[in-house]
Amino acid sequence: MSSSSHDHPELGPPSLVEVADRVFAYLQPDGSWWINNAGFVVGDSSIICIDACSTERRTRAFRDQIASVSTASISTLVNTHHHGDHTYGNSVVGAATIVGHENCRTEVIKSGLPANRGIWDPVEWGNVELAPPTITFGERLTLWSGETPIEVSYVGQAAHTTNDALVWLPEQEVLFCGDLLFNGGTPFVLMGSVVGAIDVLTNVVAPIPAKTIVSGHGAPSDRALITTMVGYLEFVLATAEAGRAAGLTPLEVARDVDLGEYAGWLDSERIVGNLHRAYRDLDGTGDQLDLIAALGDMITYNGGKPLSCYA
Repeated sequence: MSSSSHDHPELGPPSLVEVADRVFAYLQPDGSWWINNAGFVVGDSSIICIDACSTERRTRAFRDQIASVSTASISTLVNTHHHGDHTYGNSVVGAATIVGHENCRTEVIKSGLPANRGIWDPVEWGNVELAPPTITFGERLTLWSGETPIEVSYVGQAAHTTNDALVWLPEQEVLFCGDLLFNGGTPFVLMGSVVGAIDVLTNVVAPIPAKTIVSGHGAPSDRALITTMVGYLEFVLATAEAGRAAGLTPLEVARDVDLGEYAGWLDSERIVGNLHRAYRDLDGTGDQLDLIAALGDMITYNGGKPLSCYA
């Protein structure tokens, strides 16, 4: 069994990486719970952001980094999905139009404001307000940064969540994929679908001719990361199939499974939540998943301690 605790006394500062001309990735180490990546595209007169951060402090730091590059105002903020590490800071970004999939708006409103509920180590969220997308789309839309097209599209089914969106810059060959990919961290599909995530990564993300992929957590990568993530998810699905056949619960399976090459990834307790989702995928009863029970099993797997969070 692995622990959620991370072997570091203090996180390093965020970094800004220009992944293409006037296209930036904002990387927050170490990429674990509630510590995400964001990004932005600089136009002549305005800036388009991809995601906010989880807390007021972190989102203000993101804004400061944007201001260090350009004095233009932030006109638009795209949410790649509803999870709070990407959306709680929406209200701190400024007077931007917030864009997201129609399910993203629904889930941001349903989730409400952040609170410390004992699942993770306590977080100082700061002064954040509920700010769901005000422009929603069903399948796709195109934003423009000057003459640069930015294609935003729904992946078509549940994967990491029910509302994952890709942000593709075809001229720069840069893809922002939110939490469909984690680089160095364990993927988490409790609120989506293991089967769906495999399908989306294989048939939607992989065909995109991206030279640089900015995942929701971890360093930018090339397309090889897609194969790595699919391998992990197939491992989860196969483990769930064997566990169901043996009459074991997801927690029992997680306690016994050898994570092998994935054991060194951050937040390995996510295997428990992923197995809960895989069981429901295999049963065809996804709408009956008990989210609180699954998170409780993750805490049990973690020795009864809240999951480590350094946000």
